[in-house]
Amino acid sequence: MNEHNWLVERFETERPQLMAMAYRMLGSLAEAEDAVQESWLHLCRVQSDSIKNMGAWLTTTLTRICLDMLRSRQSRREEPLGADEIQPHREHEIDPEQEVELADAVGIALLVVLDTLSPAERLAFVLHDIFAVPFDEIAPMLERSETAVRQLASRARRRVRGASTTSETDLTRSREMVTAFLAASRAGDFETLLTLLDPDVLFQHDRTQLPTGALQEAHGAIAVARTFVGKTQGAWPILVNGSAGIVIAPHGQMLLVATFTITNDKITAINTITDPAHLSQLDLAVLDDGLQARISSSQSKMR
Repeated sequence: MNEHNWLVERFETERPQLMAMAYRMLGSLAEAEDAVQESWLHLCRVQSDSIKNMGAWLTTTLTRICLDMLRSRQSRREEPLGADEIQPHREHEIDPEQEVELADAVGIALLVVLDTLSPAERLAFVLHDIFAVPFDEIAPMLERSETAVRQLASRARRRVRGASTTSETDLTRSREMVTAFLAASRAGDFETLLTLLDPDVLFQHDRTQLPTGALQEAHGAIAVARTFVGKTQGAWPILVNGSAGIVIAPHGQMLLVATFTITNDKITAINTITDPAHLSQLDLAVLDDGLQARISSSQSKMR
């Protein structure tokens, strides 16, 4: 086997892990593909026999590429890197259904919250908390001290896990109600929706211009149930300002957040937020007690 073929084979062995990392760092399957291919180009430009640990070298290279991409994203929206550059064979083009499946496996709420972190915080959290990369190995990747990287991961962890403004009992109950509301809405179960809603429940939408037929406000259980029945297929639970809510975020890109007011085990108000300025000010966290187990088990989805 010549050196080039050996290098391709070695890279393809590492590709699943690199894709798993890149997708969580970037939240986009297309951008993750581009970052992994850019890592291949970097590998082609160095003397492979000088690399002592191929996996560690590729992880470091990928991390720095993703860091640059996240920093660029903060200042402007860019098109993905060109797909026509020299690269190992890509067996499939980006499949929208595959990206939806991956986003669901990782957790839409987690992708949304990760997108609120600084690039360095996001990478420190992903590498350490999800992929168990030691802090002393992450430090040179981010060009920070080990202590600074620990602080980055700690801040990110607090943001991801959040803090409830209600008691644990109240949060558990409100989460159950929001989950039941979503299930009934998706299933078109009008009667169950009525049992969850207060007779005087108020629904309000913050958008001044809505699609034809859409309501900006609805009052009463029947009107609100009609508004939501058969809807919310793309919505997922999330912690909003310390309370249970829902988010709609295709591929992790946040479009809408809904907050719920719950009194005496009844939903008394639902407010949806779509204004980008307002969305950016929300304190969002993952509403999932089994977060670590879930994101760990989801890594195999990239393989």
